[in-house]
Amino acid sequence: MPAYHSIFLEDRDVPVIGNFPILPLRTRTRGPAYTLPALPPNTLDMDVTPESESYDCVDEILSLFRANVLFRNFEINGPADRMLIYGTLFISECLGKVKPTMNAREAEKALINAALDSFAIPGDVSFPLNQAFEPPRDRQDAESLRAYVNQWPL
Repeated sequence: MPAYHSIFLEDRDVPVIGNFPILPLRTRTRGPAYTLPALPPNTLDMDVTPESESYDCVDEILSLFRANVLFRNFEINGPADRMLIYGTLFISECLGKVKPTMNAREAEKALINAALDSFAIPGDVSFPLNQAFEPPRDRQDAESLRAYVNQWPL
């Protein structure tokens, strides 16, 4: 059984930095991404379906995380799959920060600190998957990519 791939592979006119897509997001944070409409009233984030106009790549990353993390190999079919890999890596990093002995407040604090720390982007020396990602062309592209990742509503 193959791993699950991104439904955003079909989107062809998405801007990319290196080979990392700048997909639309449902967020209130300013940044380089196009902003999707907010969810209808009384709709939970977990209830958003892929057919919804408010469904974004973060919803997809969260919904496919549990299944895709079990696969040893993942064939990259396009930039949107790289987004899925990056998001899975980020969630794994966040889960590693939370310890079973932490209460909810301590876990929340650890995750906020992790989000405020600068998570590596493709091209950084500390980024673990540089062989699968192209680095940004220049410093301005790197800052735009960092701003985009900070725009994610995780």
